[in-house]
Amino acid sequence: MQEQTLINFPKIPRLFGSVPLNVELNENNGENARRISPTVKKEVESVLLDYLHCTRSLLFSDAEHMCKNSPHFVKKLVENVGHEPDVRRSMARFLSYHPINEFEPFFESIGLEPSEIAPLLPRNLMFLSDEDVLLDNYHVLCEYGVERVKIGRIYKEAKSVFRYESGILLSKLRAFEDVGISKDVVVRVVCCNPNLLVRCLSNEFFELVRKLDGLGCENSWVEQRKLVNRLPGILFDHSGRSTLSLMGFLLKFGSSKTDICSFLLRFPQVKVEKFVWNLRRVFELLSEIEMDAMTIGRLVREHFSWMGTCTVKKANSILSNLNTGKKHMCQIVMANPMELKNWTLRTKIGCLTDTREMRSRSDKIKFLTSIGFTENSKEIEKASTVFRGKADELPKRFNCLVKAGLDENDVSRMIKAAPQILNKSIEVLEAKISVLVNELGYPVSSVKSFPGFLSYTMDRVKLRFAMYRWLIDQKVVCSTLSLSTIIGCTKAFFFDKYVSRHPRGPEVWQNIKQTFSSI
Repeated sequence: MQEQTLINFPKIPRLFGSVPLNVELNENNGENARRISPTVKKEVESVLLDYLHCTRSLLFSDAEHMCKNSPHFVKKLVENVGHEPDVRRSMARFLSYHPINEFEPFFESIGLEPSEIAPLLPRNLMFLSDEDVLLDNYHVLCEYGVERVKIGRIYKEAKSVFRYESGILLSKLRAFEDVGISKDVVVRVVCCNPNLLVRCLSNEFFELVRKLDGLGCENSWVEQRKLVNRLPGILFDHSGRSTLSLMGFLLKFGSSKTDICSFLLRFPQVKVEKFVWNLRRVFELLSEIEMDAMTIGRLVREHFSWMGTCTVKKANSILSNLNTGKKHMCQIVMANPMELKNWTLRTKIGCLTDTREMRSRSDKIKFLTSIGFTENSKEIEKASTVFRGKADELPKRFNCLVKAGLDENDVSRMIKAAPQILNKSIEVLEAKISVLVNELGYPVSSVKSFPGFLSYTMDRVKLRFAMYRWLIDQKVVCSTLSLSTIIGCTKAFFFDKYVSRHPRGPEVWQNIKQTFSSI
């Protein structure tokens, strides 16, 4: 027999004269909308119950539940009766001549929405008695304690459960009890995840329970609402497959059984599958930046509880945004693993170089203000721009000049006049002061008036002084010229002003230059 629905049932003629059909009319967007009165609804349900139980021989409990929990189907029945005055007799006559598709009220009564029913209706069947296997498994669930209105989800998500031969479904339900889960918890669990009743998936769940036993986690906490109500996904999503994967991952990296048990009881509000995926992504990131295996293991072991809650970007993307290399990125993560939280998807990553420069600039300004520079002044702006290298090296170079015999205030004034002198390393500064005092014979205080001396190369200094001494010996220049006069002037000025004073001056100048260039 072809499948029939109630929508196209013909109207039966008006045959009876009794109490008129009680229909309330309401205005709704300009249209008359019929609403069945409680009295009519009760009459129709009563007739339908008699039909299902007495005529179709369904169990009274099944028939009663179907009648009282399929309001949309009942409404369609009333619409087919129309305005007949005696609802009860009209409905009885209607059902006598128009057998209904019993799967419609059945599916609605087990919790399926009307829009979900049509695709699930069996082909070429109208009567539930023709699906005795379905009814047998339905009764197993009812007798086990599953609410009838929740069975619809099981049918929708695990339809094969209703094809089980006698005894199979009950054995599956009892298998959960065999591993220590109470009956009421089993009911809640299978309603939340019907796929647990499918053979291949439930095997994974039992493997998870055995693993938990091996970790020392008692079955009793499965029954606690901590896991079943708050985070049922830990045990039941994908039948525990994701949790098994997580446990294996953590054990591989050296987490203790106690740590894993404790963590599962305080699992964050994120799906287990997503948590595992995030954790693996962090591992891949650390591997791609060539962090050594021991360090990766330590970081994962110590920080996995939050690593699984954030989805980090890929290594190439992070390296590009940070404008840095793998080695430096490794150092950043090892120094502060929480930095990974700043490298997640949909998070803007600033250029690491810019960040370092800003921090370095801030430290330089802090140093300059400590030695007497005025904050936000032009001189501090100039000095901070001229400085190169790390900010923490500036105080050391400052102290080097003080140790050479200069007063701190004098050094501060020197830096204001020639901030570039602090770009020289301590070794270079010490070498230049040594040349000034020990080879040229000037006191260290000479640099107070000419701090730029410390910026010139030693080749320039020695070349100029070698020529200057020859000129003194030739008595063409005085011996009291200042450092700035000898060193600070340009090469052309020095040649025209001093070298050319003696006829042999240019020749000697060239010879001295050749001597220095050959050294």
